[in-house]
Amino acid sequence: MGEEKKIREEVSAFYAKAVSRKDGGSCCAPPEGEGTVAALAGYRPAELAALPDGVAASAFCCGNPLAFGELRPGEVVLDLGCGAGLDLLIAAEKVGPRGRVIGVDMTDEMLERARDNVAAAGRANIELRKGLIEDLPVESGSVDWVISNCVINLSPDKAKVFAEISRVLKPGGRMLVSDIVVETLPDRVRANKTLYTACVAGAISEAAYVAGLRAAGLDAIEVRARLVYDAGQIEALYRNELPGAGDALGTSSRNALHDIARKISGKVWSALFHARKPAA
Repeated sequence: MGEEKKIREEVSAFYAKAVSRKDGGSCCAPPEGEGTVAALAGYRPAELAALPDGVAASAFCCGNPLAFGELRPGEVVLDLGCGAGLDLLIAAEKVGPRGRVIGVDMTDEMLERARDNVAAAGRANIELRKGLIEDLPVESGSVDWVISNCVINLSPDKAKVFAEISRVLKPGGRMLVSDIVVETLPDRVRANKTLYTACVAGAISEAAYVAGLRAAGLDAIEVRARLVYDAGQIEALYRNELPGAGDALGTSSRNALHDIARKISGKVWSALFHARKPAA
């Protein structure tokens, strides 16, 4: 438990600092200007244009869990690790005033930014709660959808997260989660704490992810989309988003860092997972 708490504290501190940066960025892609990360993750320009200024720039995303447009008016949506609120705002538009969107995050600075963005958007159907995704402050069987974007990979106990997803979903409720998955990584990458916050070192394989959802009692499990990261994207992530990562890995020279990126190229990707809680 001590190690899990330490990991959560490190992750929270990293994102508290990251959300304060003017250029935003993502744990899973290099910052290339406001809205670029969100656009690359699959958000439509019209969706981003409708958001308050700065929301897209502070997006920490590796996909678009709302891309399939299956949310309906009046439904209840829960966002795990809601961050600054990008998906909250889009989901709130989809479910309408009769629907409800709940965002949970463990980082005060993220919740503060989300509250500002919700207020700027004038959304009355969004509620923010502080809590852990391993122990959600949400009633059992109360939500129609669980969404999440590049967050579960950061959890030190993913089995608990999957169990919590199953608990809070209504019978027949579904989840759409975009997340980072990996194949075998070099030991020095897997053990590096800096790269844990970069959504890489703590990620599990796609097969393990599916198995975890199944063990939690979910069915209709499928991977609906994948985006495999190449060496250039990985190297840009280390240099731009985590400027100290090269030194932490003992690869301060450009050539050495390029070699590490080349070795894990094709072994790290974002995947969009769908699952359903069986009807009673």
